Amino acid sequence: MSSPLRLYGRDDELATLGNLLALLRRGDGGALVLAAPPGLGRTALLRAAAETHRDRGPVLYATAAPAERAVPCSGLGTLLGVGPAGSSPAAPPAGITPDALAGRLREFADGGPLLVCVDDAHAWDASSRAALAFVARGPGAGSRIAFLLSAADGTAFAGLPTLHLAPLDGAAASALLDRLTAGTDGLDPVVRAELLREAGGNPRLLAGLTGRLTPDQLAGRTPLPWPLPGGEAVLAAHAERLDDLPDRTRTLLLLAAAAQEHEPEGAGADALLLLRAGTRAGLPRLLLDRALFDGAGTGGLLQRVGSRVHFAHRLTARAVLHHAPWARRRAAHELLATLLAEIGDRGGPDDAPAREAPGLPDAPEPRTAHTAAAPSALHLAALVQRACAAPGPDAALAAGLEAAAIAPVQHAARSAALARAALLSPGPALRAVRFAAAAEQARLAGDPALARALLARTGPRTADADLAAGRGAGGGATEPGEADPPAGLAPVGAGTGIGLAPGLAPYVHGMLALRSGPVADAHEVLLAAAPLLAPHDPRRAIEALLAAAEAAWAAGDALGYLDAMNRLARSPADEGVEHYRAGMSAVLEGRTAEGHARLRRCLAPGGDPGDPAALLRACVVALVLGDVAAACRAGARALAAVRTKGPDALLPQALEHLAYAELRAGRHTGARAHALEGLHAARRTGQPNSSAHLHAVLALAASVEGPAEACAAHGDAALAGAGPHGLAQAATLATWARARADLAAGRPGEAAARLAPLIKAGPGRGHFATRTLAVPCWVEAAVLGGRSPEETRELHAAVDEFAAWAVRTADPGAPAQLARCRALLAPADEADARYAEALAHHERAGGEFEQARTRLLYGQWLRRRRRTREARDPLRDALVGFQRCSARAWADRAAGELRAAGEPAGERPDSAGDPLAALTPQQQRIARCVAEGATNREVALRLSLSPRTVDHHLRNVFAALGIRSRTELARLLRP
Repeated sequence: MSSPLRLYGRDDELATLGNLLALLRRGDGGALVLAAPPGLGRTALLRAAAETHRDRGPVLYATAAPAERAVPCSGLGTLLGVGPAGSSPAAPPAGITPDALAGRLREFADGGPLLVCVDDAHAWDASSRAALAFVARGPGAGSRIAFLLSAADGTAFAGLPTLHLAPLDGAAASALLDRLTAGTDGLDPVVRAELLREAGGNPRLLAGLTGRLTPDQLAGRTPLPWPLPGGEAVLAAHAERLDDLPDRTRTLLLLAAAAQEHEPEGAGADALLLLRAGTRAGLPRLLLDRALFDGAGTGGLLQRVGSRVHFAHRLTARAVLHHAPWARRRAAHELLATLLAEIGDRGGPDDAPAREAPGLPDAPEPRTAHTAAAPSALHLAALVQRACAAPGPDAALAAGLEAAAIAPVQHAARSAALARAALLSPGPALRAVRFAAAAEQARLAGDPALARALLARTGPRTADADLAAGRGAGGGATEPGEADPPAGLAPVGAGTGIGLAPGLAPYVHGMLALRSGPVADAHEVLLAAAPLLAPHDPRRAIEALLAAAEAAWAAGDALGYLDAMNRLARSPADEGVEHYRAGMSAVLEGRTAEGHARLRRCLAPGGDPGDPAALLRACVVALVLGDVAAACRAGARALAAVRTKGPDALLPQALEHLAYAELRAGRHTGARAHALEGLHAARRTGQPNSSAHLHAVLALAASVEGPAEACAAHGDAALAGAGPHGLAQAATLATWARARADLAAGRPGEAAARLAPLIKAGPGRGHFATRTLAVPCWVEAAVLGGRSPEETRELHAAVDEFAAWAVRTADPGAPAQLARCRALLAPADEADARYAEALAHHERAGGEFEQARTRLLYGQWLRRRRRTREARDPLRDALVGFQRCSARAWADRAAGELRAAGEPAGERPDSAGDPLAALTPQQQRIARCVAEGATNREVALRLSLSPRTVDHHLRNVFAALGIRSRTELARLLRP
């Protein structure tokens, strides 16, 4: 079914309605309830179905009138009083029976397919609902009547088929917003994000919010109001259910909605606090116990999860506050403020009420603003409640909120407090910087959507804003031990506090872009923010420069990285940061010995031993030095510090650093586990750039452990995220991973084609810090794939570059990989000694996977030189090594080589049913390659044979199998 109006994101629902109407036209009636909270489009779907059917049969369409809810049978009167065009039947008598209703509907149908549509059917009187539900259960095969009802939920029509409407997904909501803003001066990206976040996929709410903004607000030229206007109609619709509830229940709902104001979004309210507040408000204990601990007595509006109480729908809480008179709302906030202050004065929540409250779990609950919190958090929560009760601007209360929003209070609670302080601020300049400070805390809490929403309230930066920020309100105060998050495998920032200084808004914009936008943009914005911050908040100015350098690192921009580091040299920094800056700059400028000497002093960071930022810098330093064991230790300590101290926004980077260090150390299983956790954390905290880096790490792990499909999926995901945002490092790692998987599968030509652009000079060259690591793979792929003379020169140049790096690095595996590269390129009379040298280095360095790769290549070389008996030992050791690493594809390749050398290996238990069982191991390998589509030359390159030998074996394969073509061979081996 197609709608005459464009309904965004409702294709599946329209198809369901189309099926209902198609059945009706064939004479098979039915019923369907569209259940959804107000604003999700159930009315639009109902109207679309009615318009579609109107040309094919009669339609009865009625909308419930809440004012008539107390009148018996008023709903049926409304329905039957608006029959098809030209008919005006009299209203039914009170007490009409379901059978009589069915008879009236058959009269209206008059032999045609009748569609009965009732909008907001849940708002009908009880008699009408019961009669309608009874009749709607009757239609079926042979019926000519279909019922399409809409309701706030499905409980009023239990037993009828129900289609629950979900909020619009991001793409549909964005498309609707594009239509709503067509013809304006443009939509600022931050404003777009805030409108989509605030609407939450509710199309009616999105239209209302957008329609109330001015063109300047939509374009980002003036700040957005807080809260956004335009949602009154949707909130009023949500509040309709409140009128039928007892006054005491409405009071409890008001307390529950008010208690969420000082909590992070989505955290709900604390059940014990509501128990105290309800008791203080004079509500009966039975009502409180049933509502808070049994989940009954509120019409399904409240739900308990652990010791937290949530509204069934997020807009219901706002509707409760919006619906309540200001005096009652203020009284609720003041009551909660008093209780929170009393609890804080006692040093935290006592346990006595918990012993009295039924049904509370013994397990610890997630930390919120005051549950098991320190008195400072309780004090801040009390201030937020007092701010909610304030009738207008209050400079003293705003200053108190700002002063209390410090560690150890959680970042989410600090953000809420600073946003309230901004609303109470008397002037626009101070309001803007406080909104920026709230955005920074939201970012650290792992809520970038809220951070952008708060930034949208700051407006363009002005000189007045600079003066107000510099006046000392928060004045760049720094909290010891608090760390802002680094990311990638790049330099990381130092800890900082809230600090309301000029440049804070662009700083937050830049940090958000670093995690979720083009890193080149982040680099420029952070460079611009640093001098604005420096006079008032030097600690954060240093962070901005470190983050700008990190953005350049992620983009593969070595000059941009050095530029940021050189600017950092002019800023006062602590000793650890200065060693880090000087060491990294020296390494990139070619002064390796000097740089390494500086960087080694960063491996044991001074100051706070649990500072996550310093520990992540130590991990980066260890990787640059090549000390992979130290990198794993520092990464593990950094992860422990983040888990203990936060912030949440730092978790994806901590897991990424540790996973990459484990990859470099050959701990692929651990790397995969940490990268998967990091990927979940990055998605939860809205950091797609971190997701791209973690997908690249997972692709590298899968290129060892398999399966090949996982490597391809993660590699493609990394490249899809890296391209638009300029993440050169993630792109290089992902491409390297795909090439290594090609090598494992015996496709050296494809691997060489992927790697050559990364390593050769040219515009497509890979990341300056990681492309060298892929040189051994390129050499292997190019040699096995049949290199050209020109490529030979380029390979030798790449190996020389790798040799220079191997001399400088502490990576224990580098000498072995260098010797392996030289063995691959060496003439026959030198290769044996080179392989022996490589294996000796491996024995000293460890690293089972790379050692097995060297043994595999050595065995291949020996077999190609027809030293088959000698080849079996290294091939057997390679097979065992790959099996110990769980490198399945590599083990299969080693087993194939071992079989070709005349020793059975890895025989499948079901080989009796294998159509190739009668062939020799060499013939089997050739047959499988040809069945995959490889040409004779490609098979020769893959198996280190001549094309004539492949042709000879292939003729014997055809004869043994009784086939005559490659197509028949492929069909024979098709799974």
